[in-house]
Amino acid sequence: MNQPLYQLENIQQCYNGRCVLNITQLNIQRGEILAIVGPSGAGKSTLLRLLNFLEQPAQGQIVFDGQAGMPALPLAQRRRVTMVFQRPILLRRSVSANLAFGLGLRGDKLPPDVESGWLKRLGLAALARQSAHKLSAGEAQRVSLARALVMQPEVLLLDEPTANLDPYNVSIIETILREENQNLGMTMVLVTHNIFQAQRLAQRTALLWDGRLVEIADTTAFFNAPTQAETAAFVRGELVY
Repeated sequence: MNQPLYQLENIQQCYNGRCVLNITQLNIQRGEILAIVGPSGAGKSTLLRLLNFLEQPAQGQIVFDGQAGMPALPLAQRRRVTMVFQRPILLRRSVSANLAFGLGLRGDKLPPDVESGWLKRLGLAALARQSAHKLSAGEAQRVSLARALVMQPEVLLLDEPTANLDPYNVSIIETILREENQNLGMTMVLVTHNIFQAQRLAQRTALLWDGRLVEIADTTAFFNAPTQAETAAFVRGELVY
């Protein structure tokens, strides 16, 4: 069996003396879409920050592609991972300028054919020169997603990327995620409150509850035959979101 891309062992993360994440073990496989579900405050966003090497765990070890994580992980390795947040943060520049921004920070340019291809996939070709701050919420999130993907990451972390969006925008974003995973083998970790989204996209689904990893399983088994009482309660809608 191939070595997991991420290996988390005895991870704890604490803020002001309060432990918000306590994961004994978690492996994330190369090329999979892993959905992380659970009530609000369960530690899902904290887990994403650790996977993105934005924070160092208070205890435990994160191994990424065979190398120990923060603080020793080289910049070149960290750049293999990028993140899309729930609320897109766009510059007061054009849509095109926003798409090219990340590459520009690395001293690279966005080729015109790549830009036009992404604008077409986004359904935003007619808005290329428009200020990103004039976009709708759904349009802005599509730009945020494409800005991450033009960096060609090997790992994409997504924190509620379609929260409060209409079905049209949800469909566009989910289609792009599915295509990038299937065509490029991109590994994705998706935090979502939308259990139907998890069922549509993820090969595996995990439940975080009170900072603990309660259950992780193939998505079909997770929703149809959970082994833990908390998972069954979550699937039935009995855990408060």
